[in-house]
Amino acid sequence: MKPTHVEHIGIAVANLDEAIKYYEDVLNLKCYAIEEVAEQKVKVAFFQVGDTKIELLESTDPEGPIGKFVANKGPGVHHIAFAVDNTADTLKAMENKGIATIDKTPRKGAEGLNIGFLHPKSTFGVLTEFCSKN
Repeated sequence: MKPTHVEHIGIAVANLDEAIKYYEDVLNLKCYAIEEVAEQKVKVAFFQVGDTKIELLESTDPEGPIGKFVANKGPGVHHIAFAVDNTADTLKAMENKGIATIDKTPRKGAEGLNIGFLHPKSTFGVLTEFCSKN
Protein backbone atom coordinates (compact mmCIF):
# COMPACT_ATOMS: atom_id res chain seq x y z
CA MET A 1 0.00 0.00 0.00
CA LYS A 2 1.34 3.35 -1.02
CA PRO A 3 -0.78 6.49 -1.27
CA THR A 4 -0.77 8.06 -4.72
CA HIS A 5 -1.43 11.59 -3.47
CA VAL A 6 -3.19 13.63 -0.82
CA GLU A 7 -6.80 13.20 -1.91
CA HIS A 8 -8.14 15.95 0.31
CA ILE A 9 -7.78 17.86 3.52
CA GLY A 10 -10.96 17.85 5.58
CA ILE A 11 -11.76 21.09 7.40
CA ALA A 12 -14.61 21.25 9.92
CA VAL A 13 -16.61 24.48 9.76
CA ALA A 14 -19.49 25.87 11.77
CA ASN A 15 -21.16 27.55 8.77
CA LEU A 16 -20.61 26.15 5.30
CA ASP A 17 -21.93 29.22 3.45
CA GLU A 18 -19.55 31.56 5.29
CA ALA A 19 -16.60 29.23 4.75
CA ILE A 20 -17.37 28.85 1.03
CA LYS A 21 -17.47 32.63 0.70
CA TYR A 22 -13.99 32.88 2.25
CA TYR A 23 -12.49 30.23 -0.02
CA GLU A 24 -14.07 31.79 -3.11
CA ASP A 25 -13.68 35.51 -2.34
CA VAL A 26 -10.36 35.52 -0.51
CA LEU A 27 -8.49 32.53 -1.93
CA ASN A 28 -10.04 32.71 -5.42
CA LEU A 29 -10.98 29.02 -5.38
CA LYS A 30 -14.19 27.74 -6.95
CA CYS A 31 -16.56 25.49 -5.04
CA TYR A 32 -17.30 22.82 -7.63
CA ALA A 33 -19.79 20.72 -5.65
CA ILE A 34 -21.80 20.55 -2.45
CA GLU A 35 -23.26 17.29 -1.22
CA GLU A 36 -24.80 15.83 1.90
CA VAL A 37 -23.56 12.52 3.27
CA ALA A 38 -26.50 11.58 5.50
CA GLU A 39 -24.77 8.52 6.97
CA GLN A 40 -21.99 10.73 8.32
CA LYS A 41 -24.34 13.58 9.32
CA VAL A 42 -22.40 16.10 7.26
CA LYS A 43 -22.75 18.53 4.37
CA VAL A 44 -19.60 18.88 2.27
CA ALA A 45 -18.27 21.52 -0.13
CA PHE A 46 -15.34 20.80 -2.45
CA PHE A 47 -12.52 22.91 -3.88
CA GLN A 48 -9.82 21.59 -6.21
CA VAL A 49 -6.24 22.81 -5.67
CA GLY A 50 -3.92 20.98 -8.06
CA ASP A 51 -4.25 17.25 -7.39
CA THR A 52 -5.63 17.87 -3.91
CA LYS A 53 -9.08 18.87 -2.77
CA ILE A 54 -10.16 20.94 0.19
CA GLU A 55 -13.25 19.40 1.76
CA LEU A 56 -15.25 21.73 4.00
CA LEU A 57 -17.44 19.81 6.45
CA GLU A 58 -20.50 21.24 8.20
CA SER A 59 -22.41 19.03 10.61
CA THR A 60 -26.08 18.35 9.95
CA ASP A 61 -26.48 16.99 13.48
CA PRO A 62 -24.78 18.29 16.65
CA GLU A 63 -24.32 14.67 17.74
CA GLY A 64 -22.53 13.71 14.53
CA PRO A 65 -18.74 13.45 14.37
CA ILE A 66 -18.22 16.92 12.88
CA GLY A 67 -20.76 18.48 15.26
CA LYS A 68 -18.90 17.02 18.23
CA PHE A 69 -15.54 18.04 16.79
CA VAL A 70 -16.59 21.69 16.33
CA ALA A 71 -18.22 21.77 19.78
CA ASN A 72 -15.08 20.39 21.47
CA LYS A 73 -12.25 21.88 19.42
CA GLY A 74 -13.80 24.58 17.27
CA PRO A 75 -13.54 24.81 13.50
CA GLY A 76 -10.29 23.74 11.86
CA VAL A 77 -8.40 20.94 10.19
CA HIS A 78 -10.23 17.70 10.89
CA HIS A 79 -8.38 15.07 8.82
CA ILE A 80 -6.03 14.32 5.97
CA ALA A 81 -7.08 11.85 3.30
CA PHE A 82 -4.79 9.84 1.06
CA ALA A 83 -5.80 8.28 -2.26
CA VAL A 84 -5.04 4.57 -2.45
CA ASP A 85 -5.82 1.84 -4.96
CA ASN A 86 -8.05 -0.15 -2.62
CA THR A 87 -9.35 1.07 0.73
CA ALA A 88 -10.27 -2.40 2.03
CA ASP A 89 -6.79 -3.78 1.34
CA THR A 90 -5.18 -0.69 2.85
CA LEU A 91 -7.22 -0.96 6.07
CA LYS A 92 -6.23 -4.63 6.39
CA ALA A 93 -2.58 -3.76 5.80
CA MET A 94 -2.73 -1.10 8.52
CA GLU A 95 -4.26 -3.55 11.00
CA ASN A 96 -1.53 -6.05 10.13
CA LYS A 97 1.02 -3.37 11.05
CA GLY A 98 -0.68 -2.87 14.43
CA ILE A 99 -2.33 0.45 13.55
CA ALA A 100 -5.72 1.02 15.18
CA THR A 101 -8.49 1.58 12.64
CA ILE A 102 -11.82 3.27 13.16
CA ASP A 103 -13.26 1.38 10.20
CA LYS A 104 -12.70 -2.36 9.77
CA THR A 105 -14.26 -2.23 6.31
CA PRO A 106 -14.74 0.70 3.92
CA ARG A 107 -17.89 2.78 3.89
CA LYS A 108 -19.27 5.16 1.30
CA GLY A 109 -18.10 8.73 1.55
CA ALA A 110 -18.58 11.90 -0.42
CA GLU A 111 -18.19 11.76 -4.19
CA GLY A 112 -18.96 8.03 -4.07
CA LEU A 113 -15.52 7.12 -2.74
CA ASN A 114 -14.86 4.15 -0.49
CA ILE A 115 -13.35 5.50 2.70
CA GLY A 116 -11.83 4.23 5.92
CA PHE A 117 -10.20 5.98 8.87
CA LEU A 118 -7.25 5.25 11.11
CA HIS A 119 -7.52 6.14 14.77
CA PRO A 120 -5.52 9.27 15.68
CA LYS A 121 -4.04 7.46 18.70
CA SER A 122 -2.05 5.38 16.20
CA THR A 123 -1.18 8.23 13.83
CA PHE A 124 0.48 10.81 16.09
CA GLY A 125 -2.79 12.65 16.64
CA VAL A 126 -3.76 13.05 12.98
CA LEU A 127 -7.11 11.57 11.92
CA THR A 128 -6.10 9.78 8.71
CA GLU A 129 -8.46 8.69 5.96
CA PHE A 130 -7.91 6.45 2.96
CA CYS A 131 -10.02 6.88 -0.18
CA SER A 132 -10.44 4.81 -3.32
CA LYS A 133 -12.87 4.45 -6.18
CA ASN A 134 -13.09 0.70 -5.53
